Amino acid sequence: MNRFLAFDATVFQNLQVSTFLILAVAMISGMLITRVMKVLTFPNVTGYLIVGIILGPSVLNILDKTSLQNFEVITSLALGFIAFSIGGEFKLSHLKSIGGKIMIIATVQAVCASIFVISALFLVQAIKPELAPTPVILILCSIAAATAPAATLMVVRQYKAKGPVTDTLLPVVAFDDAIALMIFSVCLALARVFATGQSLTVLSAFVYPMLEIVLSLGIGTVLGIILGFICRFFHSRTNRLIWMITIVVLAVAVSEMFELSSLLTCMMLGAAFTNSRHDSIEILDGMERWTPVVFMLFFIISGAGLDLKVVPYIGVVGVVYIFARTLGKWFGAWGSSKLLGSPKTVQKYLGITLLPQGGVEIGMALTIAKMPELSAYSDRIVTVVLCATLIYLLIGPVFTKFALKKAGEIDEGEQSYIKQLFDKIKNKNKPVSETSAGSIGAEVITNVTDNKKEH
Repeated sequence: MNRFLAFDATVFQNLQVSTFLILAVAMISGMLITRVMKVLTFPNVTGYLIVGIILGPSVLNILDKTSLQNFEVITSLALGFIAFSIGGEFKLSHLKSIGGKIMIIATVQAVCASIFVISALFLVQAIKPELAPTPVILILCSIAAATAPAATLMVVRQYKAKGPVTDTLLPVVAFDDAIALMIFSVCLALARVFATGQSLTVLSAFVYPMLEIVLSLGIGTVLGIILGFICRFFHSRTNRLIWMITIVVLAVAVSEMFELSSLLTCMMLGAAFTNSRHDSIEILDGMERWTPVVFMLFFIISGAGLDLKVVPYIGVVGVVYIFARTLGKWFGAWGSSKLLGSPKTVQKYLGITLLPQGGVEIGMALTIAKMPELSAYSDRIVTVVLCATLIYLLIGPVFTKFALKKAGEIDEGEQSYIKQLFDKIKNKNKPVSETSAGSIGAEVITNVTDNKKEH
């Protein structure tokens, strides 16, 4: 009690660094920024990253470096659930239904993005070696392969897009992250070899990376089958949710214990589980009831990790990464869909819709940040990825909407209620009367009500 009565600077400082207070401030800020993002029609992920930057060491320092270290468990947990969710999309019956063409397009566009980025950055290295060390190039080229499904799906749902491009886009985006994780695992192993100065041998370059991938996939498969078996004896949503969380946490723990890829392990866990149960979709839906808060904190913490002081020094690498990845995605999607005889609209516009990043890409970058042997490069990698993510999340949805509209898959009637209002006023040849203004206002209110019902 005396502590509250003697409210001096020391008490304020103690309160200021309280872990729970910092968490509360981060969560409140995260929820408030979603209202701003809704008005601006940007994805919430963008807002979370901005909040993290503001609260982080570069600006307000509320989320200081000590706090970020304390919250590493949240980051690891969120990464596990992101990968688990990706794996949950790979039901064999679904993969058979979408056909081989989708798999080929997804693989080619992901690999092309990596090839374009690694080629461009090695060119930068040839001109100025200190700007792009080999470990940085290897990590960035693997991260370039991934695409954020959330931002893409948001646009498709918001505008009720339908057609060949949309039908190709959704499964490609779902499969894309799995390919990126495989590329990342191989490139990470090679980056560690170059960073530690080890001699490049067949064992270090190929055998050990493949062993890590196989062990990660094997452990994930076993845990996924175990989770599916456990769900036979627990039928309530609560118990099944608890078991899912428990097994994902166990998968992350085992992966970190044996220095394996927790992302690959958890992805395979999700894939094995979803194929071991006919009711897996219903069970996995329960996960979405509590993970949003974990994901929100994950993106805020990720944004806080962005060191603004480093931004000017990685400008060239960041710009090259963004342009090379954009060209790689477009070329890979165009070339593969053309060779496979896909519709003209798919050939022309699919690549433009594959630009957004955010989620597993940030997770890959933060995985690097936790590795001592890559500590000399982690700040540059995280900064490039977070800056690129912000840019992609800002322009990606806009480009996706543009491509789908050009492909004729967005209903022209699906416009925002504000745009409808301005269009009606603009098209009037005479001043808007009280009656017409009232009818427009009533229409806008109706649209707002309908919009709320949809959300």
